[in-house]
Amino acid sequence: MSLAEKIDQDIKAAMLAKQADKLQGLRAIKSAILTARTEKGASHELDTEAEIKILQKLAKQRKESADIYKTQNRDDLYQIEMGELQVIEAYLPKQLGREEIEAIIKQVIASTGATSVKDMGKVMGAANKELAGKADGKTISEVVKQLLG
Repeated sequence: MSLAEKIDQDIKAAMLAKQADKLQGLRAIKSAILTARTEKGASHELDTEAEIKILQKLAKQRKESADIYKTQNRDDLYQIEMGELQVIEAYLPKQLGREEIEAIIKQVIASTGATSVKDMGKVMGAANKELAGKADGKTISEVVKQLLG
């Protein structure tokens, strides 16, 4: 079952259960999927990797908005963003912990032969492919800088 089909089913269930918060997050996901499909043509089906990228983008947007609302003491808007973020994260693959990310990046550094921060681009490219959907880019970048620095 594709992500779009699962979202449609979950929207129906949320409507029946009158879960307004969950419904808002699900509709955001559906909207992003429909937008991505129509960008490349109406008959275009998204693969799993593209779906994960869409979800990651939505999650990143919600985190950034929540941070802004938190600094502006807008707790009402902060709670809405965090609620949507929880719904979106439920559809993402399990995120790896920092220790697991470090272990994978150490392997990537060894396989690329990187020795200094000058090789960061080479390591980041390989690390992003290896950790796609399992860790956010900001965390990957921080760990690579720490290990190469």
